[in-house]
Parts: sequence; structure tokens; C-alpha cells
Amino acid sequence: MLNIFTLANGRLFQEEIESLEELSKFQPIWVDLESPTVEEKRWVKQYFGLSIPEDAMDEDIEESARFYEEDNGELHIRCDFLIADDEEPRTVRVAFILNLVNDSLKSKGVLFSIHDEDVPVFRLLRLRARRAPGLIEDAKEVLLKLFDADAEYSADTLEGIYDQLEIVSKQVLAGVVTDTLAGEVLAAIARQEDLNGRIRRNVMDTRRAVSFMMRSRMLNAGQFEEARQILRDIESLDNHTAFLFDKINFLMDATVGFININQNKTIKIFSVASVALLPPTLIASVYGMNFRVMPEIDWAYGYAYAIALMVASALVPMWYFRRRGWLK
Repeated sequence: MLNIFTLANGRLFQEEIESLEELSKFQPIWVDLESPTVEEKRWVKQYFGLSIPEDAMDEDIEESARFYEEDNGELHIRCDFLIADDEEPRTVRVAFILNLVNDSLKSKGVLFSIHDEDVPVFRLLRLRARRAPGLIEDAKEVLLKLFDADAEYSADTLEGIYDQLEIVSKQVLAGVVTDTLAGEVLAAIARQEDLNGRIRRNVMDTRRAVSFMMRSRMLNAGQFEEARQILRDIESLDNHTAFLFDKINFLMDATVGFININQNKTIKIFSVASVALLPPTLIASVYGMNFRVMPEIDWAYGYAYAIALMVASALVPMWYFRRRGWLK
């Protein structure tokens, strides 16, 4: 899918392109390619003179090759964006190519983005740019606003983690945690821990990309200050992710502690039962010995007496344990 974005009256407008002739009618500042076909790549090459690298969206690309500048002035940035899906949170690799010099277009540069699936941050920026005139002025502003929206999206996701952990905290600290509830709590904690880790990696990647833009000296004074503000926002998110890691560890330890308590209760029952049954076992073993005169044979109430003695020898320890509070 090939989408282009043009500026008109300070607003960002989106157009879906289905042919090369249709592409030639516009002067975009942002060209977004979602799972591009070979034909769409050919249109971009013919109209913009840009060859999209084959490894643009590779996940195993070297870290040193994720941010670099070509000899012709093109800036290449490969950055991961978060998708905070409830069922499967993940990150999507997006390749940016910022072309600030294009003789075929009388524009302030063109930003190209290539990715495999739709990214929530992109939708957020499109919505803002349509409603807020003057938000974007050129291709560099588009890239900065994407990173700004990414930081805000991460912050919103962190708020969601706070809410989910608050629910888990009430369940854990309510007092009674069964093994079934403990399993559900551990699963919920694991999901939030995974999401929190992805957010931490996402903001780290965004920080590197923004720092690269600042070092490349491509930003004007206003954009440079905006980039610094984005870095400050990301730094504040680091503190929240660190706090959430501590909270998750506390809830994990508390839940595991309740599981150990439940297991100890089960072991205690077996321990008490084994101790209480020792006297009846002793009596039964004594009566099972080969005596010349056996109460079961010489006495009519021998069996009843033996059974009553074994029951009494079991009840007395149980009564003592209960009095000491060991059965609670």
C-alpha cells in the first residue's frame, strides 16, 4: 500500500496511490509504504529517483547500520515502534529515508517510511495533523512529530500498565490467594512485565534516533529545541518503567510467597497427620506381635478395646495440636 501526504493550508492530507500517473499529480512531503509491492517500489524509483534497500526492514541488521547518512545527503534511520496489542504486544521495524535534496520537486524534502504493518503512532500523527493546522511544516517535522507521538504512545501504554497492576495489587493484597488465583495473577504480571520491557526498548530506540537527528545538524533552532523536549519526555518515561519493574517484582514475590504459604499448609496437614497416627500404629504393631495370651482371643472385648485405644491415641494428639493452633 502506497500512501502520500501533502501539505495544504497547514494541514496534512492523505492520498492512496494506485498508479504512477496518479503519483505524479502530487508534491508530497511524506511517502508511506506499508508492505510495498515490487510495482510500488518501481513507482517510487521512477518518480523520486529513490531505490529502496532490500534490507530496509530486516530485523537482524547490525546496530551500527541503523543510522547513517549517504553521500548524496539521504538520511537513513531504522527504528522500532511499539504496538501495544492486548493479546500480542510487539514492535514493528520501520525504515525511514529522509531526502532533503530533490531537484524534481520544489519542496522541503520528502520523508519515506517503509514498514510491514500499520503502526498506531502513524495513525495518531495523521489524526493530529488533520485537526491541527500548522503542526507540520516540512519532512523533518513529520519525522520529529512521529517520534514525539511515539513517546506519548509509550506514556499512554505505561498508564495502562499502572491500571492493570492496580487491579492485580488488589487481588494479591486482599488476603486470600488460592493457587488458581495465583496462576492468573502470575500470568497477568508476566504480560505487563513483557509490555514494560518492550516500552523500555522502544523509548531507547527513539532516543537514539532523535539523538542522531540532532547530531546530523539537519534541524533548525526550533526543531532542535523540540528534539530536546522529546529527549526530556523519554527520560521521564525511563523513571516510570524503572518504578514499574520494581512494582512488578514486588507483586511477583508476594504472589510466590502466597503460593509457598499454601504449599506449607498442605505439608503441615500431612506432618500433623503422620504424627497423630504414630500412636495408633504403635498400638497396632504391639497387638500384632505373637503373644501366648492375646486379648483378641482370651478376652471378648479385645478387639473393641484395641480399636478404642487406637482412636483415643489419635484424638489426643489432634486435640493438643488444635489447642496449640497448629491446625489453623
